[in-house]
Amino acid sequence: MTTLEAIAAQIPTLAGRISAGATTSDVQAIIAGLGDADAVATCRAAVEIGRLAEQIQLLCAGLIARRSGRTAGHAGLAQSRGHRSAASLIQELSGTTKGEAARKVRVGQALLEDEEHPESGTGIADATASGAPDQSPPALSSSREWRETLRTGLRTGVLTSVQFDAIRRGLGDPPQGAAEAWATAAAQLIDEASHRTVEELRAAARTLRDLLDPEGAGARFAARYERRSFRTWFDDEGVRHASAVFDDEGGAFLETILAAALRPRRGGPRFVDEDENARAERLAADPRTNQQLSYDLLLDLVRAGALAEPASVFGTRQAGLRLVQAVDRHGVPAPIALTEDGLTTLPAAVAERRVCESGAVPVTVDVSGNPLDVGRESRLYTPRQRIGLAVRDGGCRWPGCDRPASYCEAHHIDEWARDDGRTDVDRGILLCRFHHMQLHHRGWRITRAGTDEFVLHDPGGGQTMLRPRLAVRYAWGDIDPPPRRFAPAA
Repeated sequence: MTTLEAIAAQIPTLAGRISAGATTSDVQAIIAGLGDADAVATCRAAVEIGRLAEQIQLLCAGLIARRSGRTAGHAGLAQSRGHRSAASLIQELSGTTKGEAARKVRVGQALLEDEEHPESGTGIADATASGAPDQSPPALSSSREWRETLRTGLRTGVLTSVQFDAIRRGLGDPPQGAAEAWATAAAQLIDEASHRTVEELRAAARTLRDLLDPEGAGARFAARYERRSFRTWFDDEGVRHASAVFDDEGGAFLETILAAALRPRRGGPRFVDEDENARAERLAADPRTNQQLSYDLLLDLVRAGALAEPASVFGTRQAGLRLVQAVDRHGVPAPIALTEDGLTTLPAAVAERRVCESGAVPVTVDVSGNPLDVGRESRLYTPRQRIGLAVRDGGCRWPGCDRPASYCEAHHIDEWARDDGRTDVDRGILLCRFHHMQLHHRGWRITRAGTDEFVLHDPGGGQTMLRPRLAVRYAWGDIDPPPRRFAPAA
């Protein structure tokens, strides 16, 4: 039996349909004739087989890396085959990118990690030392027991290698005495992995790390701030180029400026105001590319500086960095804040400075994190209500969507005119323009019982719970109440 036949035999929708000696072209013809349901089932089964095969790849990659450590010198496994590193050999064997090969090495080493020698020359610290912009400082504790939670998730197939790597690198290493909290955080993220994107898991892991270790969060923020830079140079044809490395706050601020100016081109919300809608249509019809528009905008800002007229550049909403920070009933703020768009974590000191510069808009929430109702007086959600929705939702709530809050429209889950729907935040939800249109025109609907989670109903009768962005849930302490599992490390 050929490898192709053996694989097909493990997939119910293909079993018995692949004859002896079949080629990939034959399989392509069979798959092309599958119905929609069978195509999805076949893909799901193939993914499971791929996960098992990847486990073998990862273990081999870890073993190759272990035998190619610095102490082995030119006699190392990879070096003896003409490669500078284990990742280079894996790249050749797998035909993947350099970054993908490096990830396989990192995860493979984590699977084979020897707890008795956590700091050996072939350990995970070496594997992630280069090219890892979000790497935490070296661990202050020799304990590595919390990693076993992640390894178990990967070995049992609950986590993919990409999800494992996102959580592992996002959490980094715990400070002294915090290994148990890290294990709990890892377990919680594993529970979320089946219905979260890799990007959400990565962002949530960073948020949890900063919540549990606010002192370390401040140090990491300061280190990234010190790496900020901007430089220009000329190429051989005399064309000037530029390169920038942003700190957290500066990068988030620039993105809000570009998003505010280019929102109609990037799939932002529809406009009700006629003048604003006209501006959006003109921008959509502009022959310049988004990159050209961004360039022209930045030069306009440099020329005009702080005197630029906000309405002429940004439209009705002036660009600016809006932060969300939880404050408990005693007035004690959380050790971190989140940017409204992008959900980037920033130290509390940044939020304090922003409050001094720009003020704050208090949003009172109930015990579940839901902003309080403000009535049905208006057909449309007010700016203050939109802030409340952004605080709660963090962006489009459709499963897998990454659109930030500023790109979203407020959807009444109860039709305002026909169902006497209230313009209250507990009956509204943020959806990006695409998914808002999908909801209204494709037979989908959203329901909610009281202040429970929103539920998305598809046309076929299926139901999906619409959870808020993962980083928002954790930043608001919505982890496993009651009681709360996590507390900042001492």
